[in-house]
Amino acid sequence: MVLRKISAAEISGHCHEDDAWMVINGVVWDVTGFAAKHPGGPKIIADHVGKDGSSMYNDIHGPGLIASHLGSDRQIGVVDNQYKNSLVNETKREPSIPKPDLKSIVDLSQFEKVAEKALKQRAWKYISGATEDGVTHEANCEFYRRIFFRPQMLNGAGKIDTSTVFMGKKCALPFFIAPTSSVKLSHPDGELALAKASVAHGVPPCLPTMSSYALPEIVDVMPPSYPFFFQLYMNLDRSQAARTLRQARDLGAQAILVTVDLPVMSKRQNIDRRQSPLQRETQEALEKKEEQRPAAQEWSYTPNNVAIDPDLQWKDIEWIRKVTGLPVILKGIQSAADAKRAFEHGCSGVYISNHGGRALDTAPPAILVLLEIHATCPEILGKLDIMIDGVLKHELETAMALLGISSLDQAHPGLVNTSLLDFMVYRTDKHPWAAYPVPRIGGSKL
Repeated sequence: MVLRKISAAEISGHCHEDDAWMVINGVVWDVTGFAAKHPGGPKIIADHVGKDGSSMYNDIHGPGLIASHLGSDRQIGVVDNQYKNSLVNETKREPSIPKPDLKSIVDLSQFEKVAEKALKQRAWKYISGATEDGVTHEANCEFYRRIFFRPQMLNGAGKIDTSTVFMGKKCALPFFIAPTSSVKLSHPDGELALAKASVAHGVPPCLPTMSSYALPEIVDVMPPSYPFFFQLYMNLDRSQAARTLRQARDLGAQAILVTVDLPVMSKRQNIDRRQSPLQRETQEALEKKEEQRPAAQEWSYTPNNVAIDPDLQWKDIEWIRKVTGLPVILKGIQSAADAKRAFEHGCSGVYISNHGGRALDTAPPAILVLLEIHATCPEILGKLDIMIDGVLKHELETAMALLGISSLDQAHPGLVNTSLLDFMVYRTDKHPWAAYPVPRIGGSKL
């Protein structure tokens, strides 16, 4: 089919909620009705209708993603030569920042320092941001620092085996790359690069619902039948959720990780707390000015992410399992009580996480929840596969050798001292002393 050429004037006329066109990489798409379904929220669609949205799109998405969401029948045409030339002239390439030799970086802290300078500001804010006051975000690392190793010597650590078994599959390392949305913000290859890295190092990737590239594109860069997990944000539209789940299953997903700790979008803070008061005020003023900029259209959308169902409940877990026939892991478990409940509802595993400090602020650090499970319901250990958000700052093999173990089978609780955290571990579902509020009867009206 030959697509007709369309002028800028014609495109600009289709800028209404019930008649919306957008240009992406020279192709004109009919995006009418898509704003309400857009995983990244509707405002960004509303701001670019009747215009070229390529720059915004290419920062986050791979070239084939729009077709997988809209379908080829929503292609209206291509821009004419005059419009195409104007777009080329407007394109500006940002200067690249020189990076140090990769071999000179020895731990994740150094990676973070380089990334802060090398990434676009928008990407760095997305990665490093936290909810509200950032209490949980900071505690995630701080609580790991309160745990000390208790090395045991003369055990023979000349040959180190870092492999482990997870969900019945042998993995070369005891960790994997956690699912993250919009990875293309940080690297043009996005999840394609992460999938290749996972294969190279013998670990399963976890592919996200809100990926920059379409799921089939990511799976295509891995060897046939290479194990991977799929992270699910439950869509409000159950039929769409079912299609997504079946696609992941048919492509070879080994399990479904259902995110349960973000029923609504949290309030993210992007302001660097290391800034001076003047720098902070300046940034706040710039962001406020951006927020007050009038949108292209006054559309009747809801500001929250409309692609995530806020009413997800325990009964839905069985529905997910029936749709896919795959093991289900709950991502975002933050208490021993919910870990036990997950086991009772037939889940194969739990992923202890607080969304990296980007969901509810003051939620417990993951390591504290793991200790709570050991203290209150140890009977589920060994029956559930447990994943936990962690901070592996240094080389694993070196740490194992210094600790005095040659394989992960030799790891045991006696190798760690958790006394600086033990007093914070809950031993009950209820508060140790606070009483439940009693409803008042017959109160007077205000």
